[in-house]
Amino acid sequence: MIQSYLTNKVERYASKWLVLIIDVVIVLISFVLSYLIRFNLTFNFDVEKLFVQIPWIALMFLCSFLVIGSYKGVVRHTGVQDVYNLFNAICLASILIIFLVIVNKEYQIVENFTIPLSIIIINSLISFITLITSRFLFKTLFLNIFNQHGINASKNVLIYGAGESGILTYGTLTNHSKSNVKILGFVDNDKKKIGKVINGVTVYAPEVLTKDFIVRKGISEIIFCIQSISHKRLQNLVEGLVDFPVLVKIVPPVEDWINGELKVSQIKNIQIEDLLNRAPIDLNNSNIERELRDKTVLVTGGAGSIGSELVRQICNFKYKSLIIIDQAESALYDLQQELKQKGFHNFVPIVGDVRDKKRMDMLFEEYKPNMVFHAAAYKHVPLMEQNAYEAIKINIAGTKNIVDISTEHKVDKFVLVSTDKAVNPTNIMGASKRIAEIYVSCLQQQNDDTSYIITRFGNVLGSNGSVIPLFRKQIEKGGPLTLTHKDITRYFMTIPEASQLVLEAGSMGVGGEIFIFDMGESVKIFDLAKNMIKLSGLKYPEDIDIIITGLRPGEKLYEELLANGENTLPTYHKKIKISKTRELEYEKLKSLIDELCIANTFFGENTVKLMKHIVPEYISNNSEFCELDRKESVTFEGNQKIQSDQPHSALNL
Repeated sequence: MIQSYLTNKVERYASKWLVLIIDVVIVLISFVLSYLIRFNLTFNFDVEKLFVQIPWIALMFLCSFLVIGSYKGVVRHTGVQDVYNLFNAICLASILIIFLVIVNKEYQIVENFTIPLSIIIINSLISFITLITSRFLFKTLFLNIFNQHGINASKNVLIYGAGESGILTYGTLTNHSKSNVKILGFVDNDKKKIGKVINGVTVYAPEVLTKDFIVRKGISEIIFCIQSISHKRLQNLVEGLVDFPVLVKIVPPVEDWINGELKVSQIKNIQIEDLLNRAPIDLNNSNIERELRDKTVLVTGGAGSIGSELVRQICNFKYKSLIIIDQAESALYDLQQELKQKGFHNFVPIVGDVRDKKRMDMLFEEYKPNMVFHAAAYKHVPLMEQNAYEAIKINIAGTKNIVDISTEHKVDKFVLVSTDKAVNPTNIMGASKRIAEIYVSCLQQQNDDTSYIITRFGNVLGSNGSVIPLFRKQIEKGGPLTLTHKDITRYFMTIPEASQLVLEAGSMGVGGEIFIFDMGESVKIFDLAKNMIKLSGLKYPEDIDIIITGLRPGEKLYEELLANGENTLPTYHKKIKISKTRELEYEKLKSLIDELCIANTFFGENTVKLMKHIVPEYISNNSEFCELDRKESVTFEGNQKIQSDQPHSALNL
């Protein structure tokens, strides 16, 4: 054990002492050369005095190197900082020598010790050049040895972006021995830079990125290093490269660099999320701050994808207390630990079920929340199509419980997190969320103490069970990717973006609104799947194929944010609009929803049929419940079969 300890110490410190000795030897050789240069490469000077001066020169430079620490740098990683340290060390040594010459001239401490100023200056210049040259020669030799032994195959790389971030990326790659890359060029839009050379590397125009150029130059990677690039532009650029035999990588934002320095390990393959992410949202934090200040906030489903992000966002404001309710114990525990590690402690995690009305009432009585965000829900369409009982019990009855309790306890605001699948629903899940919306609207009509607000948006990136994590797992397993329909499209929004907009809508709402979020452009899932394959460095369909499995029960080809008869009104936030809905028979609907919840409790057989009565636009698609639509078209007063683009007339809605 002692031997191992000593071995580690030797390996750790021997190299730097060797560097120190070599540096001193180089300086002494440079000192002799400075005399030869000064006297025209002859020995027309007092050689005996030279031998007296050499030990003192060695001592002065040794002290300087020790003070500055220039010998401590890893020679094979020599960079700008090492050059700067050598410059400082040589300047300090020259000052010490000049000081010694002046003192010795006055007090004669060392006999025959005098050095012309010209020799000191020449020695400084030669020492600086030779020390730097020796380090870079060693660095080059070291890298060549690595190449010869095939430790890493050489990679030809293009850096997209010749700005500060691109230059720093160049330095990181070239100074990292194990990366073993060769930077063949920069690519930049700036016409002033195109054609010029940076660190010996040519700057090209974007037009050069053709398949012929990439193949001819043997380029294996293109690294995007533009910090201010928009996601739309990044998407266009990357989509123009995915068909080429090249890996596309991206440098993270500067704020994510480790201690302000970029590490090679942080340069990752570009992910589909990098292309689908949208521009940061400008939030009116003052409104949210004013709404949450000194308030007790309760979040149901607080450990889910949206609920947990809502909790993270709320933690940044000066609320009084935060109550987090979720039935998923493990997920709630993970969120609790995460918040504690971030320094947040003013929250209460509670394992509970929103269907348990007595327990929920006790919690409301104990904590007296001022604002409720209801995010608890079942959301998976195919599962809920097979489990209508559970969908009704959590999405409708659970929501009804929380809404009723909020009303009883006179909560200031109740915010329902809904979905675009509630619009012209074709499945149990969407219909259950639409009925939840209707019930919230009914309570708004009957109550003035609480403001009821509904927020509606589409799919969120990276949420549990969403398509992108599924595709990623399938790619890792070697494929194939499974897709229900070649023409299916979806809207996407990031989890933080959706949660921020929920908070913003909650702060601006006064009651009775359905807030619709701007989801941007819809994405064709087939194209998304192909791009994910190509971004993984694989080819479609040669390496990984895409199999069309057919639409699942209740699944739509495309999602909508507005129902039949709905229009929108603008708000002060460009990404949030208010749905202007048609008038509903609230008393009748509330009675039917109560009936639905009771029937579901006793496992009634006609619950789905009753859902269709409550939501006339609910027309099942590719589901066993399509039979109910056919029967309904005959039994409802001779009405013709209802088309998906026409509202049902049975309840005069």
